[in-house]
Amino acid sequence: MSSPNRRRFLTTTSTTVAAAQLSAAASTSLFAHQEQTAAPERIVVGVMGLSRGLDLAKDLLKMPNVVIKYACDADEKRAASGVKRITEAGGSPKPIQDFREMLDDKEVDAFFCAAPNHWHGPAVILGTRAGKHVYVEKPACHNPQEGEWMITSAEKHKKCVQVGNQRRSSPGFQAAIQKVHSGAIGNVYLARSFFNRMRGSIGTKTDSPPPASLNYDLWQGPVPRREFRENVVHYNWHWFWHWGNGELGNNGVHALDICRWGLQVDYPIKTTSSGGRFCYKDDQETPDTQTAEWLFEGGKQITYQGLSCTQHPPGPFVSFYGSEGSIEINQEGGFQVFDSKNKLVEESPDSGWGQAEHIANFIEAARKNDPSGLKQPILSGHQSTLLCHLGNIAYRTGRVIRTSATDGRLLDHDIPKGLWRREYDPKWENEIVM
Repeated sequence: MSSPNRRRFLTTTSTTVAAAQLSAAASTSLFAHQEQTAAPERIVVGVMGLSRGLDLAKDLLKMPNVVIKYACDADEKRAASGVKRITEAGGSPKPIQDFREMLDDKEVDAFFCAAPNHWHGPAVILGTRAGKHVYVEKPACHNPQEGEWMITSAEKHKKCVQVGNQRRSSPGFQAAIQKVHSGAIGNVYLARSFFNRMRGSIGTKTDSPPPASLNYDLWQGPVPRREFRENVVHYNWHWFWHWGNGELGNNGVHALDICRWGLQVDYPIKTTSSGGRFCYKDDQETPDTQTAEWLFEGGKQITYQGLSCTQHPPGPFVSFYGSEGSIEINQEGGFQVFDSKNKLVEESPDSGWGQAEHIANFIEAARKNDPSGLKQPILSGHQSTLLCHLGNIAYRTGRVIRTSATDGRLLDHDIPKGLWRREYDPKWENEIVM
């Protein structure tokens, strides 16, 4: 179709039609396996990490013949509280502190890892080795080396590993990316992403004994030991390099995954980043303000701006720019299409993040024991997460990071090795390293 004709076609597309398309897509994708059989095969799961994990459990409880057998948290109070909430919603899980109890139970088919980032890679490696399918929250891993090991372990043991970038399963995001891929805005060369949140100071604390309810040794798990500080556990570990990946790895990965999906790119060839801690003088290590850019072969680029101390958004969640227009997508999957003169030619309503659809996709793949049906398998999840790792490496070193377009590995061999592969606690080393 010629450019003028395509513009006229887009101009005639109405919000009503777009809404109908999204509604139809949602109704056919969510729990599609329910239509295939009145009694889907029973699948037994566990949930690890009962903050984010409780939100996952809420959707699991709505799925036919899915049984949550275990609810795991290293803090026994959180485990007990989580079990109470899941039970009130219709489940009856057993509270445990050590997720390895799930791995030893042959009845468990899969588990959901919503523990802190430093657990993501080790949990997937141990889980797939034990014969379990794993849904792992974003970011896929704490460091690049773990991502590569996770891919190897999933392939070796032929298990489904889905990464929690749930917008891959959102009808709105799927429709928007289809527009990008179909040439609606011509040759697409740039994807921009933003994230903002108003986060306060975590203050300055000294080492102290952990609360009696917390098995802190188990919470730290595979990483080298550090003394407990009350402003780290249970959430602020995100802002310490030892356990987390900053805002870029915490929330930035969602938008970067959409950018990479839309541009149809895998590994960058150059990464730059700058920023700092500008708002508070406290114990946090990761930047509260950060920009990063990734350049890919073929003349394509992704940019990110993260602001952790403001309510004012710097721009749309994700924007794509092409030779004949642009597309803006918000966090809920609503999108707008503009022509080359910045005239709005199409608008589509919000469809939601896609979490329920994403979990249903994983459950269906696990039932079939077929990783090929996953919307965000570990390889793709690793590729998106690697952008975060490379951005943080560029930020921490103050250097331009050059990488292979084939596998994303560092081309400059004088980069500190600890930024690519972490050290592990001696008791866990042989269990994790592949």
